[in-house]
Amino acid sequence: MVEADHRELELHLSHERQMKKILLALLMIVATPVLADEPIVVHLKNHKFTPSTIKVKANKPAMIMLYNDDDSADEFDSSALKIERVVPGHNKANIRLRALAPGKYPFMGEFHAATAQGVVIAE
Repeated sequence: MVEADHRELELHLSHERQMKKILLALLMIVATPVLADEPIVVHLKNHKFTPSTIKVKANKPAMIMLYNDDDSADEFDSSALKIERVVPGHNKANIRLRALAPGKYPFMGEFHAATAQGVVIAE
C-alpha cells in the first residue's frame, strides 16, 4: 500500500513539474518583445540614394540606416513621411518610419534635390 501511494505521489509531482515548465515557457513567449526586421541599409553617395526604392511592410514600423558617404551633409526630407533629418558627411543616421498605410512615399536629399530622390513603397 505504501509503495502504491509513493508511486502516485511521484506521478503527481512529475505532472506538476511538467505544468510548471509549460507555464514558464508560455510566460517567456509572452514577455519576449517583438523584434523588428533588420534596418534597411541605404547609402547616399554622389548625391544619390542607393537603393532609391525602398519596400517596407504596410502597417508595420521600419528603420532605415542611412549612410551618408558624401563629403557634405544632406537632409533626408519627406513631407509624405513627415521626416526631416540632417546627416553630416561620412556619418550615418537611423531614420524611423512609422507604420505606413499601403502606398508610395517620396523622399529626397533636400540639399541636392535634383539628384537625391527616392521613394518608400509600403505594401
